[in-house]
Amino acid sequence: MIDNSIKQTNPWLALIGISIVSFLGCLDLTIVDTALPSIQAALTGTLVQLQWVVNAFMLALAALMVVMGKLADSYGRRRVLYLGMVGFALFSLGAGLAPNIQWLIIFRLLQGVTVAITYTVPVAIVPSLFSPHLQGRMMGILIAVSGFGLAIGPVIGGFIISLLSWRWIFLVNPIFVIVAFVLCIRHLPESRSPYQTKLDWLGALLLMLALPAIILATVNASHWGWLSVNTLSVYGVAVILLYGFYKHEKKHTSPIVDFNLLKNNLFILGVLANFGLAFFYNLAFFLMPLYLHYIKKINGYQIGLSLLAGTLMVAILSPWVGNFVDKNGSKQILKVGFILLAASAAMQSFFQAQSSWLYIETAFILLGIGWAFILNPSIVTALGTVPKENSGVAMGTLGTVHNLGGTVGLAIGTVVYHYFSLQALMGAVGQKNMLATVWMQEATANPDLATGLIQKHIPLSVASAQTIFENYFIHGYAASMGLLVGIAVVTLGIVVGLGRNVSRDV
Repeated sequence: MIDNSIKQTNPWLALIGISIVSFLGCLDLTIVDTALPSIQAALTGTLVQLQWVVNAFMLALAALMVVMGKLADSYGRRRVLYLGMVGFALFSLGAGLAPNIQWLIIFRLLQGVTVAITYTVPVAIVPSLFSPHLQGRMMGILIAVSGFGLAIGPVIGGFIISLLSWRWIFLVNPIFVIVAFVLCIRHLPESRSPYQTKLDWLGALLLMLALPAIILATVNASHWGWLSVNTLSVYGVAVILLYGFYKHEKKHTSPIVDFNLLKNNLFILGVLANFGLAFFYNLAFFLMPLYLHYIKKINGYQIGLSLLAGTLMVAILSPWVGNFVDKNGSKQILKVGFILLAASAAMQSFFQAQSSWLYIETAFILLGIGWAFILNPSIVTALGTVPKENSGVAMGTLGTVHNLGGTVGLAIGTVVYHYFSLQALMGAVGQKNMLATVWMQEATANPDLATGLIQKHIPLSVASAQTIFENYFIHGYAASMGLLVGIAVVTLGIVVGLGRNVSRDV
């Protein structure tokens, strides 16, 4: 249903405007990865706090995507989109001017709330801009632009940091939001869903409480103890909330997550492949810039250029992958994608300070090709057999699970890193007859202070302290990459297993 009170003079300008907004949302998901070393140095944040800079954003996305989409359907997509754009610009300013790591995390959370709008609403707006025979092509353009933002984020972040500072990765956002407003203001019509459905507020609340509880328990378990009262209590609360969410959604006429879709093996296959991909790349792109900065001693645009070999593969191969899937289906290319991810993580598990750039870039390229082989095919697989009337809920379910995969991956991966790097440091210190103390926890949690802390507590030269730091960092890095090998192999097994249980490909 379209409101013709505003004359739509040029749908292409409107498409460019909403594409800019969608691009910015995807860009902000990965652009921060390259900036993490600079943020840590400037705001003296620990690895756990850096993790929350990423995870706060993704938690808001996972919990609110479907909610924001339904609000837009009910109250006007243009109106809600404009509200999201204004909020995104303001919270980006807040993030760029944040005086400490705590405020940065808060503004990243608020950014995620508004990006939950800019992710979902543009997809719903496209049908109101173009005639039916152009909608598929225009939707493809919007998705391609968004995917490019996701892939190019680390590279753009590297160049911005080198030319200006990490703060400008956030401060540039309002400029582009203004450009998007100029393009949209005269050319974007108001639209609403013809099917007025009641928003599931209780389901949304249960999901918004359950997901942070899972991440909170996982992140803090290494400090609290995995079997401590705190850890088990928070996990217990999360399980109760998730069970309540499941029971409520099964009865609701307009659920946030339609569990009946899980009866469809192809939908499950696509969703789990998307979950595995998000788990993989969110952890990998959190750790890779840290390795490049602290072990290979490069900064800013050099980190961006080093990651470009991988992210460029996503941009280059995505159109070809789309054509391949149209002709041959998605299951075979999904298998190849996860094999390539496993190979990349396996190679990265052997990274050392002296690793050649050819070896490093080969691992990054394999990651990029695997990412390209999974991203769009997993979406096509999940949505290909879902009836059109359920496509909105299906896409919302897919987006929720994708962002949950990224958040869980980062939470578990950093716990693995902390455990194995601490064990390696304790081993090195034990050889010098020192007892494990709190400073070791701080050293593994804050790479920027690590060498100084080692020197403070052990009489060593700067070079020797740096060697100890590099050894335990690489030990933790290798363990996290081993985890990603396992995730890729398990997801590959799921794709193979479920693929045998369907009568046809998509």
